[in-house]
Amino acid sequence: MKKVRTRFAPSPTGRMHVGNLRTALYAYLIAKHEGGDFLLRIEDTDQERFVEGALEIIYRTLEKTGLVHDEGPDKDGGVGPYVQSERHEQGLYLKYAKELVEKGEAYYCFCDKDRLESLKQEVAGKEIVVYDKHCLSLSKQEVEEKLASGVPYVIRQNNPTSGTTTFSDDIYGDITVDNSELDDMILIKSDGYPTYNFANVVDDHLMGITHVVRGNEYLSSSPKYNRLYEAFGWEVPTYVHCPLITNEEHKKLSKRSGHSSYEDLIEQGFLTEAVVNFVALLGWSPEDNQEIFSLKELIEKFNYHHMSKAPAVFDVVKLKWMNGEYMKAMDSDTFFEKAQPYLKKVLTKDFDLRKIADMVKTRIEVFPDILELVDFFEELPEYDIAMFTHKKMKTNTETSLEVLTDLLPVLEAQDDYSNDALYALLLRYVEEKGYKNGYVMWPIRTAVSGKQMTPAGATEIMEIIGKEESIKRIKIAIEKLSK
Repeated sequence: MKKVRTRFAPSPTGRMHVGNLRTALYAYLIAKHEGGDFLLRIEDTDQERFVEGALEIIYRTLEKTGLVHDEGPDKDGGVGPYVQSERHEQGLYLKYAKELVEKGEAYYCFCDKDRLESLKQEVAGKEIVVYDKHCLSLSKQEVEEKLASGVPYVIRQNNPTSGTTTFSDDIYGDITVDNSELDDMILIKSDGYPTYNFANVVDDHLMGITHVVRGNEYLSSSPKYNRLYEAFGWEVPTYVHCPLITNEEHKKLSKRSGHSSYEDLIEQGFLTEAVVNFVALLGWSPEDNQEIFSLKELIEKFNYHHMSKAPAVFDVVKLKWMNGEYMKAMDSDTFFEKAQPYLKKVLTKDFDLRKIADMVKTRIEVFPDILELVDFFEELPEYDIAMFTHKKMKTNTETSLEVLTDLLPVLEAQDDYSNDALYALLLRYVEEKGYKNGYVMWPIRTAVSGKQMTPAGATEIMEIIGKEESIKRIKIAIEKLSK
């Protein structure tokens, strides 16, 4: 058995899209599941799209998500360099392209822009150049004369125009295409750089890649890749094409959706572990119905043959649920550390933030949820007295006024404002009067919070805001209800 080797080969063009993160994750899991190697290769041959700082984003994202590469620009494994522009400088791609020209599998093309414009055709609503093999008929002497006089050129793949090509994908099975559909794709561009398609084939072979993981938008190009492998007499790798990721409207997940990149999601308050777990399930499902996985468990369970062909929907509701589960499982110190910046955004008074963090921990799905949940501690919001009416608790504005008026002097006389002492006090009152708990707790909680939904009960809130503020808020409620 050959050692499994996979690679993640991003272009440094900005933040890491969720689809790219999934490609990296699947490539990593396929390698690690089999005890193989995971490589990082930087594809920067499209110099126009290069974005300053994008390289750092790639390294940072891989590090934070735990997708540690075994070989890459910063870790030599003996098949480097691992940056395509550096490989290009060594003349690597041109050497292999010329080898194909010698074999008749590729040819020099000297057609200028105007001639190529005239070849444009509309295919499936898109204008594309379908090249007519014009330069293939040039004699060796004509080619050499043009090269000697410095006429700009590209090198094109020479694909057959009749017959069929079949290739096999481990997810989609055998796919056969008519050779008449294969255009003579450019291998070396006029600036001397290789195209993405050509550089990939050469690099994957030289780096010993056994499994190529990529999005299914590359399915249609695969026959052309295979023809290159065969032209060189190289072994074709195993292809694993991942399904498309769509938004809830079943349209392609775009940057406009607001959650298309890893960094967007982290900024929105999602946890890295939850994002990785969620992304793993965009197109793959385990044999059982398990949904929460650590990276270690994913390595163990990931069998890429269980990937789906159908598009995967990026369901934000599910991601939020999953994130909430990760938050509940966090130890309180870690949670407090992550929640603190959000708490401090809305709470400036001298509150016990750790206690408030413990209250919200099981009630939020993403960190920004904290803001609306705790702002009432800082300041009592404007509220409608209709909130005092609760069918289940059997309370209304009259009963609430009565309970609050009754309890005000009792609470004013109480010095110990710890949760336990206050709770015991209110329970005694409930027993003396023969009321149900909710009949008393509901009006107090409403009075001290001014909110329908709170992260804690009445006495926990009073402990946080203290005696003076609690009394002040209860008096405001009495005044509102008396009107």
